Amino acid sequence: MPESKQPKKTSASTSQSEPVHGASDFLVVSNRLPVDRVSNGTDDAGWRRAPGGLVTALAPVMAARDGGWVGWHGAPDETLEPFHHENMDLIPVPLSSDEVELYYEGFSNSTLWPLYHDVIAPPEFHRTWWDSYRLVNRRFAEAAAGAAAKNATVWVQDYQLQLVPSYLRQLRPDLRIGFFNHIPFPPPEIFAQLPWRQPIIDGLLGADLIGFQRPNDTANFLRSARRFLGASVKAQQVHVRADDGRTSHISRAEPFPISIDVGQIQELAARPDIIARSRQIREDMGNPKTILLGVDRLDYTKGITHRLKAYGELLHDGIVKVEDASLIQVASPSRERVESYRHLREEVEGTVGRINGQFDTIENTAVRYLHHSYPVEEMVALYLAADVMLVTALRDGMNLVAKEYVAARGDNTGALVLSEFTGAADQLKQALLVNPHDIDGLKATIVRAINLPKTESSRRMRAMRKQILSHDVQRWSEDFLATLQIDAVRDDS
Repeated sequence: MPESKQPKKTSASTSQSEPVHGASDFLVVSNRLPVDRVSNGTDDAGWRRAPGGLVTALAPVMAARDGGWVGWHGAPDETLEPFHHENMDLIPVPLSSDEVELYYEGFSNSTLWPLYHDVIAPPEFHRTWWDSYRLVNRRFAEAAAGAAAKNATVWVQDYQLQLVPSYLRQLRPDLRIGFFNHIPFPPPEIFAQLPWRQPIIDGLLGADLIGFQRPNDTANFLRSARRFLGASVKAQQVHVRADDGRTSHISRAEPFPISIDVGQIQELAARPDIIARSRQIREDMGNPKTILLGVDRLDYTKGITHRLKAYGELLHDGIVKVEDASLIQVASPSRERVESYRHLREEVEGTVGRINGQFDTIENTAVRYLHHSYPVEEMVALYLAADVMLVTALRDGMNLVAKEYVAARGDNTGALVLSEFTGAADQLKQALLVNPHDIDGLKATIVRAINLPKTESSRRMRAMRKQILSHDVQRWSEDFLATLQIDAVRDDS
């Protein structure tokens, strides 16, 4: 077995009774490190901060509290020593090529992802995937245990690492442990399908505080803890018992809806070059009366095919004419080694081709399909260029694109069509909410958005902007960490 497959040996794993403490008072643990490798054409490679709201939200905490970050650095079959980058100590966790296939592409994204998204695609259950998931989660926990200072706070992120809290508590009972699940948590009736449902719940209950996007996700988890473990659940607290039957600690579950870096989006939306770029986009599209925009990862949960079907039928029915409206669909590449994603790409591209072949004119394009990832500057230009934003996810933990679109509309123009099955629908209640499975209802809502009176559009957008401006990603992280520390004071008293 290659060396990278073995659990990384850390000082924390040598003695549970007398653990060796690291230097980080605050530690984040996620599947990926918050940096991307930058090649300059030589053997030397540097690092740059990865885009994303999570990194932005936690950077100030890192700077103030000797922060560290545990995660994979993105290259399989390579072991790196810890290094420092932009006020963060980075602790790389090695993964072999086999583990990327089994733990990440397999159990995380072909078992958990479809199961947690209401079985939109059938999940696969393979014991070899589960074995790799356990092994990798243990390695992440050992790396965190070795890096954390005494009584440090450790915040574990997302569904790839659901066993880490329990492993970490075994290794370092002195730590304050938080966990946040960025995707939905399924109802017990769906979660019941998972052969390893009990150890997953056990793993999460190693955390002192478990955060979810929506109240429904929190309720689903608590119901599963009660049903599959027989746990004692009171309000939002689970009393976790040791082998002797005594309560070892109390794990609390609460909703903490994540948000975006509002300041960054607003700053970009006001830049003259980005405003000019948005105007250029409209000109390149032929200056149609209405530009509709969809921005998604190419994922079966995002409802892209439902959106295209509704739009194609509107063109066929003559309700929308290609001379008056165009749809820009950005579908960034995602998990292209997974077969179901390859099939989805073929279906989307085939549908776009049929729509354009039937409705395009020399001057006008029905759907401008872009299978690329774009920098945030270009995304903000697209938000400014679009009259209607279409977010038609079949299931989504939050959907930050919807929030970014609203944050970019500083003049309170534009319309947001938003699936009621997104977490964002809980906060953006003034959006035009829609059931994306109801194609006729989706068509009617798109037409309503296109023809929305300016006064109504302004009223709705102003209310949504107020909500987002007061609930940005910085507040999300502060609320979570404050609750985690308050619980610590309660436990100590």
